[in-house]
Amino acid sequence: MYKNSVQRFKEIVRVLASYGFGYIVDSKSNRAKNSPINLTKAFEELGPTFIKIGQILSARPDILPPDYIKELSNLQDKVAPERYEDINSIFISEFNKPIEECFIYFEKEPLASASIAQVHNAILDDGREVIVKVQRPEIREKMHMDISILHKIIKLSKSKFANALIDPSEALDEILASTENELNFKIEAENINKFRDLNKNVAFCYAPFIIDRLSSSKVLTMEKINGLKITDIHSLDTYGYDSNDIGKKLTLSFFKQIFTDGFFHGDPHPGNLLIDKGKICFIDFGIVGTLSDSLKSSLNEAIVAVALKDIDKLVSVIISIGIKKGFVDRNKLYEDIEYLFFRYVSTSLNNIKISVLIEEIFDCAKNNNIKLPKDLTLLVKAMIIVEGVVAKIAPEIQIIDVAIPFVRTNSELLLLKNINLDQFLIHSYNFTKDLSLLPSKFTELTNSILKGRAKIQFEIPHLNKSINELNKMTNRLVFALIISSSIIGSSLILNKNIGPQIYGMSFIGILGFAIAALMGLWLLVSIIKSGKL
Repeated sequence: MYKNSVQRFKEIVRVLASYGFGYIVDSKSNRAKNSPINLTKAFEELGPTFIKIGQILSARPDILPPDYIKELSNLQDKVAPERYEDINSIFISEFNKPIEECFIYFEKEPLASASIAQVHNAILDDGREVIVKVQRPEIREKMHMDISILHKIIKLSKSKFANALIDPSEALDEILASTENELNFKIEAENINKFRDLNKNVAFCYAPFIIDRLSSSKVLTMEKINGLKITDIHSLDTYGYDSNDIGKKLTLSFFKQIFTDGFFHGDPHPGNLLIDKGKICFIDFGIVGTLSDSLKSSLNEAIVAVALKDIDKLVSVIISIGIKKGFVDRNKLYEDIEYLFFRYVSTSLNNIKISVLIEEIFDCAKNNNIKLPKDLTLLVKAMIIVEGVVAKIAPEIQIIDVAIPFVRTNSELLLLKNINLDQFLIHSYNFTKDLSLLPSKFTELTNSILKGRAKIQFEIPHLNKSINELNKMTNRLVFALIISSSIIGSSLILNKNIGPQIYGMSFIGILGFAIAALMGLWLLVSIIKSGKL
């Protein structure tokens, strides 16, 4: 293992260097070729672990810049399939019997071959068609080795990441935790069963059932969905499906997953959405998003705040769910959100993209030293994917057009559900008490005004800074007047030729011009240095 680890270390360094990322280890290496496209190519060449890392990083705009995110989003699994004998050995180790005893038919050529597993068509002994997802042999050990090597590379290059927003070691740990979930097919089976249970009363939503007796941590056997790809508009039209109806239903399903269930499909790209028997079938639950009750409640409160145009409440929600990375100026955050809010309120719904709106809210929080939870990062990515699918199959539909009625109904239920009788009585008592004091307070205020004791206090933000700038401007103006006066005075003296003379000219006049020139030069330099030329 040590020898393999050393060889793999050398291979990773060699490939990274060949694509322009050798500077991570060697500061003398050239950075000229380190582009998003080259990083994608390097990950593809380095194999399954790096392909999976690239796919995970494509959902993390808080780690990589937008151009890298965009390129890594195109990263596809391009891995050669495993030998049938190796797949059969997995079955023997998991179920103590070969594939032939588990199925009456098993297609040896895989339907798809991904970085972690490959998928085969098969038929059960009762005649049902199924899909069998089989984990690659020793893939867990290989991925652990690669991530361990990456940890070592980061330790060797610690200074290169000194100014990074996120600790690379922490990011790798997150990636490892994510891949651990995907490497355990029992978790994916639980995700599918949970999704089925949460959507059992939704007529147009479906997920495949699991064959438990032929499923384990390395093998997942499930119902085969013989459906149409959701973006295959021609085939959908041929079979009589309404694309607009499918687009609306997909949007409603996704918003139910977020605002009601707090459990959503994390990778709803067209390949994972099939149309069969009038239903939208979700497949591949390796990546799912989970929202805690408190986070789900906060998201609902944010939507209610938007509906009520309560910017202060929206600011409070952002501060409550975010992680503070420095000083947070609530007034500045309020101004930023207010600008964003009214910019979208005054815009036609046809020109609004909810994914862009959410991304701008993320940027707004980031600019105010607030980092929003990573669960919301996956939510934004999933929402962008869904919006792209809807735009392709039903371009005239905007997600926000469907979301507003759903959220309005959901929020009404939320408001009724959250009413607490004890809190209502306490707030009612406080309101009544304050209301009873209002007449006396009003009389007191009137008397103070009539007798000249009333004072009004108000605060102008950054007033001292403005006064200082005004003082500087006044000083420069006075200085300029003095220089002008010196020039005029020196000109008159030279004209009259008064006092001691040098080369037939007044020494006092020449000295006055020299002093005025120096003062003018000093004034010009100070203005240039201030950056306000």
